Amino acid sequence: MIIDLHSHFLPAAWPDLQARFGTPDWPWMRHVDDEHAMLMLGTRDFRPVYDACWNAQRRVAEMDRDGIDIQIISATPILFAYGRPAAQAEYCARIFNDAALEICSHAPTRLRALAQVPLQDTDMACREASRAMASGHVGVQIGNHVGDRGLDDAGIMTFLHHCAQEDIPLLIHPWDMMTNARMGPYMLPWLVSMPAETQLSILSLILSGAFERLPRNLRLCFAHGGGSFPYLLGRVDNAWRNRDIVRVDCPNLPSSYVDRFHVDSAVFDPDALELLVRVMGDERIMLGSDYPFPLGECPVGGLVRSATFLGADARARILGGNAAAFLGLSRNV
Repeated sequence: MIIDLHSHFLPAAWPDLQARFGTPDWPWMRHVDDEHAMLMLGTRDFRPVYDACWNAQRRVAEMDRDGIDIQIISATPILFAYGRPAAQAEYCARIFNDAALEICSHAPTRLRALAQVPLQDTDMACREASRAMASGHVGVQIGNHVGDRGLDDAGIMTFLHHCAQEDIPLLIHPWDMMTNARMGPYMLPWLVSMPAETQLSILSLILSGAFERLPRNLRLCFAHGGGSFPYLLGRVDNAWRNRDIVRVDCPNLPSSYVDRFHVDSAVFDPDALELLVRVMGDERIMLGSDYPFPLGECPVGGLVRSATFLGADARARILGGNAAAFLGLSRNV
């Protein structure tokens, strides 16, 4: 069973959020023709998309082309609404979570969904995560921060404990990347800040001692191969050994915590994948493509399938076995 853990969806349309809430700069879809659209953010073009985002038939046809048995769909993070009032984000979570299940209903053996939650309000986030799982989602996708609050924030930690208690797996996706004027051209926020955001999130859990307080059964996966984390882990270990301010809240060597989370395989280079396997172990990596966006892998799974350094068992684990266990699909499909 080949499972793509990291892919995205957009509904063909959704309620006019600007009209509903009376504030500007909400996301919406401007359709160009039956197959193409521009995802808008207020009056600005955000990303060109095509009908694989909302058309289950097109998506399944492209899965068949790439030899993918199951795809796990999740919202693009622009839909999170973390910067809005919590009640508005809860409304968005409900409409987009229900839309995801509607898309999956057209191919229920091939498509499954991760939910979103209003992460800025812990009680609402816990409530929506539980509702979504009861409705048929197989996990939850969250952004890697809410404003200045990282994953080690007390409220977000409470949400993580809730997910551990209710056996809810989490995909953590970078979003709202740190940037400044030097990051303007050439998609530099996506190429530089996005990998850094993921590394920041992983280190916030390690160096704050959060992993010492979180249950070991909590299932976390960081997108995009863990961002820059695997490739700079030696630097972090060196700092921990030599500077007490790095290890003040972290009792163990940072690299010793890699068994507390998973990453996906979306690194796009065989040498990068080989290093990722060395750092994380093949039992901690799951196929992820970022399909169907322009920075996604095409064909999906091509990097893992062509990696000559992987044995048959390791390749099978990365292509599907790890995700089946992570999501409990061996029990539910």
